[in-house]
Amino acid sequence: MERDYVSRNREAWGEWAAGFVSPGERAWASKEPFWGIWQVPEETLHVLPDDLAGLDTIELGCGTAYVSAWLARRGAAPVGIDLTAGQLATARRLQQEHGIDFPLHEGNAEELSFEDASFDLAISEYGASIWADPYRWIPEASRVLRPGGSLIFLVVGTLAVLASPDNGDAPTEALHQDYFGMKRFEWPDWPSVEFHLGYGDMIRLLRANGFEVDDLIEVRPPEGAQRFMKDEDSVSLEWSRRWPCEEIWKAVKKG
Repeated sequence: MERDYVSRNREAWGEWAAGFVSPGERAWASKEPFWGIWQVPEETLHVLPDDLAGLDTIELGCGTAYVSAWLARRGAAPVGIDLTAGQLATARRLQQEHGIDFPLHEGNAEELSFEDASFDLAISEYGASIWADPYRWIPEASRVLRPGGSLIFLVVGTLAVLASPDNGDAPTEALHQDYFGMKRFEWPDWPSVEFHLGYGDMIRLLRANGFEVDDLIEVRPPEGAQRFMKDEDSVSLEWSRRWPCEEIWKAVKKG
């Protein structure tokens, strides 16, 4: 039987997919990668490996798959997987428009249909990294990565989660959520389920699955940064320049 949050998140993203068409188009058209809700450039954050040529990559919760398109332009051989047919339909259309072809699979990052040690890099930007159970998708990422392979994932900043009121409004200057026991979050009027772990729990989980943490990038947008989603108001630029609203974890699977 499918877990409740999987079906809920699939249904929610089926409704939200139309709103991500235009942002997906902009991201596909960008020759240089950028990250998160404030579109911080790759040249600032240095998220990706310097050399992607020939690497087998998998994007977990790829949405419209613009991250995989960026990887393909740098010589990688990407694969994308996502729960949502609508998101993948946009991705396939943009593949045709940009002349970039790579496999796209409809499925759950917690139950990958790939053989062990199939990839050199697993990556997730607001995909499986927050919409799937980390105690399920991280072991799967480890399984399909080769020794020495990299895991990179962007999540909501821990402080941003803790500073979010119970009603789901934007983070404030006070803490509203408990740190100990962080895992599953459901916000009023939101049909989806998110997953967020504290730092210690995340480090222990990564280590238990054979990873060494290489870096934790606490994203600080530049002054005047523009939102990726133009009509979103989840967190202000002022807040994001004082505290990290996003974090990017980088880990390596030990040989």
